[in-house]
Amino acid sequence: MAPETPPLEGPVLLGIGNPLLDLIAEVPTSLLDKYGLEANNAILAESRHRPLYTELRDQFRVQFVAGGATQNSIRVAQWMLRGQWPGATAYLGAVGRDEFAERMRESATADGVRVQYYVHDEEPTGTCAVLVSHGGACRSLVAHLAAANTYPVSHLREPVQWQLVERARVFYIAGFFLTVSPESALAIGEHVAAHPHKLFGMNLSAPFLLQVPQYWERFQTLLPYVDVYFGNESEARVLAEQMGWADVLHGDGSPADEVMRVAMALATRTAKHTARPRTVVFTCGTEPTAVVVGDQHRLWSAEQYGVIPCPAEDLVDTNGAGDAYVGGFLATLVRGRPLRECCAAGNYAASAVIRRSGCTFPDKPSFVFRGVNVLV
Repeated sequence: MAPETPPLEGPVLLGIGNPLLDLIAEVPTSLLDKYGLEANNAILAESRHRPLYTELRDQFRVQFVAGGATQNSIRVAQWMLRGQWPGATAYLGAVGRDEFAERMRESATADGVRVQYYVHDEEPTGTCAVLVSHGGACRSLVAHLAAANTYPVSHLREPVQWQLVERARVFYIAGFFLTVSPESALAIGEHVAAHPHKLFGMNLSAPFLLQVPQYWERFQTLLPYVDVYFGNESEARVLAEQMGWADVLHGDGSPADEVMRVAMALATRTAKHTARPRTVVFTCGTEPTAVVVGDQHRLWSAEQYGVIPCPAEDLVDTNGAGDAYVGGFLATLVRGRPLRECCAAGNYAASAVIRRSGCTFPDKPSFVFRGVNVLV
């Protein structure tokens, strides 16, 4: 087993993204009807949905959880690390000057994450209403991005924030952040490219981010800087379509085999600005996860790892599974552990989160890697 890298002073894992305060509440179907919502769906809020958030706060028993894809992953990573490495993580994003921002700050700080939010004086803090109905069987998500859409690269470059950049050695963004501040993502990429011991990770996040021309252009600009890509089977397929990799989409085999072919193509057919190989981690639901390492000269490794099965009676909420997997993976990566241990930690974190409501977790993790070969 490789020795763990000793902790550095200050956070070593830095995430930057779109912070949203999740408001989780059990509600009657009449509230869904009132706002024209479906029991199992996820939408961006329209003007008619704006009163929903204050109504939830004032009339229902609400659980407030710091959310947003990247912030979720960073919170899970810190949860996995807290016992061995307090203060290992930090997070940047934009919020409003309001009560919801303070609640989110309190929630993330309680989880052990150092948050340094940019505060917008006019836009409210981004929120996501998580409406639980039908006895817990259904969840309707209504996201209002608001201030999360305003993060400026100038905040990142301020000395206090840039000191976090200089200290960190692993960086992570979700693809959603490219809709907000591609300049900030590129600044991180350029910094990491200049430091051989650092890594830059990114999640594909959603198929539409690869299909909208302006976002696709931003993705391609950042591509040569990214060392570790995360995604799922639907995002992998759209990526292959956008890249024109028709050969990887029309082979024989299972969905997991197709995901593996796309992962191999992303690792070996795309340019990088550094000599470091690219790692690609693509999940495929309950099918094996593809983990590929390679560069334009050769394929270093291509493996599939099984997932932890979850009985139907234990399954509560799958919405945070992908974010949790990334959090567990990154928590292990920053400790200098092998990829198979990173994957096992990601599986554990996802398995723990889907048994709870929202991207929440038990007080303490119980993950122990015993060197079992999980290759399938």
